[in-house]
Parts: sequence; C-alpha cells; structure tokens
Amino acid sequence: MLTDLVAGRRAATIEEAVEIMTALDRTLSDADGLKWFNRLYLQVTLAVRDAVTTTTYLDPDFLATLDVVFANLYFDAVAAGEVDPARAPSAWRPVFECRHRRGIRPLQFALAGMNAHINRDLPEGIVTSYRSTEGAPVEGSPRHHDFDKVNDLLEAVEAQIKVEFSKGLVMLVDVACGDVDDAVAMWKVRAARAAAWTNAEVLWALSPTPTLRAAFFSRLDSLTGFAGRGLLLPTAPLVDGKRGVYADD
Repeated sequence: MLTDLVAGRRAATIEEAVEIMTALDRTLSDADGLKWFNRLYLQVTLAVRDAVTTTTYLDPDFLATLDVVFANLYFDAVAAGEVDPARAPSAWRPVFECRHRRGIRPLQFALAGMNAHINRDLPEGIVTSYRSTEGAPVEGSPRHHDFDKVNDLLEAVEAQIKVEFSKGLVMLVDVACGDVDDAVAMWKVRAARAAAWTNAEVLWALSPTPTLRAAFFSRLDSLTGFAGRGLLLPTAPLVDGKRGVYADD
C-alpha cells in the first residue's frame, strides 16, 4: 500500500523526499497513472538536489526549504488519494480517480500531476516556506529570481522525460502534433509557475483575512481540478498512424 510509504511521513531534506519518491516509483506499476507523474517529479527533484549544492542560486537554502515543503504537499495528496480519491484535494482528484483508467497516456498523467502540483500546491508551498524563514513573496526579489531559474531545470528534465515517455505505447503529443506541442507544454509549465508565484503573493496578502483567504484557495483548488479533468480525457490508440478504437468499444 502506498499509504505505508507516505501516510504520516514528512521529508525533512531533499534527500528524504527523493527516497520517498524512489520508493513510490518502485511500488507503482506501469499501469498506474500516478507512476508517470511521480517519475517526472523524481527527476526534477534530483536535479534540484544537485543544483542547490552549487553557487548557482542566490538563496539555495530557501530553494531547498521550498522543495521539501512542496514535496510534502504531494505526499499528503498521495496519502489521502490512496485511501479514497474523494479525500484528496480537488486539484488532485482527477489523477486519483483516473489513475487506472484505460486510454489515458502516461504523458497525460505527467501533465495532470504537474497541473495539480504547480497550480494548487506551489502557491501554498511558497507561503509556507516564507513563514518558516523570513521575508515575504515579492516579484523581482532574489528568491523570485531563483524560483524562475528553476524553469531551466524543468526544461532539461522535460526533454529527457519526453524521450522516455515516447517509447512503446507512450505516444500522445509527439505522434499527434510533433514538436509544436513540446513548446506549448513547456510554455504552460512556465506560465503555471509564474501564476503560482502571483497566487502566493495573493495568499500572503490575504493572511489578515483568513475567511477570504480560505475561499480564494478553495476556488483555486477547484479550478485546478477542473483543468486536470480536461488533461485526462481518454484517447483512442493509434493504428497505422490513425486513431483506432479499443477492442471492447
């Protein structure tokens, strides 16, 4: 059970987060859609772990804090969704409801997981990280500069993952649309992360009004889940370059 790996566990370091994601990767079957987001996230986390040990970033300690807080929000979602998809945050429910559904490609699960984790979890992760350190989320600050620079890591990992996910039966975007969708997918990730920072600033500003803050975050959670459902629409298999149908359709 995945709950044995994540329930009640809190990563305290990036290395501990990597260990939990690695255990999930080994436990999840290839037929489980969650495996494909977890695989992508693991590769990103490994890249961040290596990067924060260099002088590349202006405030690597904060980046490491954010990475751990962010990962724990994912583990919380897994713990809840494994018991019952309805217990997961709204943003994550489509992933857990559809994780064994036929006709959904691994790449779709990877994108749907990114949608949930970036649009819903990341703003909360940024705010929580600032509360545990100092300062406030401000656009143009050194920490915001580091945050944007992580996009370079995402580009590199995304390119590697696309190669892996495009083998065998994993051919959704590349076969259908070619390189155009590669650029669109990456632009969406960058745009989502930029919006996440802005939403973090909003959540921070709403701290003195808890009711309004909760309402804003609830709407954000719900809208993210709505987008996730669109990313997980089943697709018919490709047969000789054309859309086919399933044998039992």
